[in-house]
Amino acid sequence: MDREIQDLAAELVRMAAEDASVRERLAHDGTLYEGYNPEMRAVHDRNAARLAEILDSRGWPMRSLVGEHAARAAWLILQHAISHPGLQRRGLALLKEAPAGEVAPVEIAMLEDRIRTYEGRGQLYGTQFDWDEKGEMSPLNIEDPDDVDERRAAINLPPLEEEIKRRRAAISRTRERPPADWAARKRKMEMWFRAVGWRKDEGENRKAKSGRKGG
Repeated sequence: MDREIQDLAAELVRMAAEDASVRERLAHDGTLYEGYNPEMRAVHDRNAARLAEILDSRGWPMRSLVGEHAARAAWLILQHAISHPGLQRRGLALLKEAPAGEVAPVEIAMLEDRIRTYEGRGQLYGTQFDWDEKGEMSPLNIEDPDDVDERRAAINLPPLEEEIKRRRAAISRTRERPPADWAARKRKMEMWFRAVGWRKDEGENRKAKSGRKGG
């Protein structure tokens, strides 16, 4: 690994470490769970901008290029770039095109599930969780739920029921609690999805459909 690649690998690791450090501090004082924390978002946005530059100049930083640790860091940065739909979709395409052994299948699955849920579609692997209307941490909507465990097994994930138990046990050890007003939180999230470009409002959807019919 030449010096330039070593520097890139080290930079990716530092970026992911900052993300983790800020997240841990905000989780400790409880502010991480009060909506999308502005400090956390600033880290995500800064890292997303730098990752986009790296993709422009080098493409996806593969394991064979930067090493497994740095490649995992790059994926984490991409997974957390939630205010950047274009970058996450671009990254998913690159991960799916990567040669065998360069990207862990679970990383592709988690990113695809996140994109699908943010777009308002059902996820495939049940990796994305949130509070439900009963105040329980549960997987978000799943497409073809009858076969979800088969898809999970194909990428070495445990059955979904085991994951639900693990997530709920883990959340009980943190300061995160169900929202006081679940419906209000859901509306606020929907507004955010539209504001950053993950979803269109009904008027835009009707216009798009009308345009397709006319074309």
